[in-house]
Amino acid sequence: MTRAIKVRHVLAALVTTLLLTPPSASAEAGPLLGPFVLAPTPTWTGTWEGAASGTVPALPGATIRNVVHTSVGGSAARVRISNRLGTRPLQLGSVTVALQEPGAPRSAKAVAGSMRTATFGGVGAVTIPAGRDLVTDPVYLPIPADGNLLVSVHTPLDSGPATYHRSALQANFLAPEGNRTTEESGTAYTTGIGNWYYVTGVDVLGTSAAGSVVTLGDSITDGTGSAFSANRRWPDRLADRLKALPPPRRLGVLNAGISGNRLLLKGRGPSALDRFDADVLSRTGVRVVIVMEGINDIKGAPEETDPAVIEDAYRRLVSRAHARGIRVIGATLTPYGGHGAYTQAREAVRQEVNEVIRTSGLFDAVVDFDAVVRDPARPSRILPVYDPGDHLHFNDAGMKAMADSIDLAELAPWAP
Repeated sequence: MTRAIKVRHVLAALVTTLLLTPPSASAEAGPLLGPFVLAPTPTWTGTWEGAASGTVPALPGATIRNVVHTSVGGSAARVRISNRLGTRPLQLGSVTVALQEPGAPRSAKAVAGSMRTATFGGVGAVTIPAGRDLVTDPVYLPIPADGNLLVSVHTPLDSGPATYHRSALQANFLAPEGNRTTEESGTAYTTGIGNWYYVTGVDVLGTSAAGSVVTLGDSITDGTGSAFSANRRWPDRLADRLKALPPPRRLGVLNAGISGNRLLLKGRGPSALDRFDADVLSRTGVRVVIVMEGINDIKGAPEETDPAVIEDAYRRLVSRAHARGIRVIGATLTPYGGHGAYTQAREAVRQEVNEVIRTSGLFDAVVDFDAVVRDPARPSRILPVYDPGDHLHFNDAGMKAMADSIDLAELAPWAP
């Protein structure tokens, strides 16, 4: 290898290390990028997140077109590609970003002229070691708020288990053969899938937002019960409210909900305690986190019967967030009477945990989802108008009621 080629390789690696780390990223969450952070000018802000919930077999030779919904817009985007839960190096043949055809949330078609190829330190094809994330170079494209992006990923070889988000509640697409990342028409994407593969975050550059809020939770936060491909999860509804605020109070919304997630133990995805760094602290521009975790610990197997153990876990999360200057809002656990896992003993634990959330002063603020959605005649149950039928999750009306109950002033108390 000539000296000139060696120099180019070193410079490409240095650019990746120094320029691409999100401003709030930790060395643990983005170890491939290193611990160095340059002062962002202008500011990057998180606009979307899909937390890694597990792995599935790889799709070698295929192209996955992920559809992700922005909360705030900007002049450019950068995408986090994750091999965090993988066991082998992930080979990426190509990654592209485009705007989805407006008004067609179940279409793989891109807006004409919007397709952009993403690079990593100037290189298009890269390998991500197992257990790592990599963030793209800036992709210069006007990014709308409250719009859909197409993030297409081609994996030419079998790189082992694929890191994914299981319950996307969004129509995504698969082109079974070949590198179809730059195809605008979407005709090669003949298979629909309900998961996000490899893509776990999107940041935008130059937005007027003051930062981002992360919603850390389980299936209720993930959106189970809400309409498919409609972006009506309660964090989406929160983003709708925030976008109408003046810029100093506006925040991007990052949904770190995982269906089946637990606070203390591994369930679907790592526990909230274990994934807090990767899914909250490493995200870009985080100012606030809303924590709604614990119901699966109470009703799951094994079940947690001691409210003090759950309180201690909350305290540890709050301490870690405060160490990074992040405000923490606690959300009460909602009713599930009528669900197959309900018992009076578990209900007593839920009530005690909610009392801790409301009255202990542990959190910087509280949002009382329980009070909003419970049936006054039967407080252990959800109001029928909000119940999709399983007595645990929420339909679109319930999701909206939850989002509407959040005091926006508590999300940005520093703003005028």
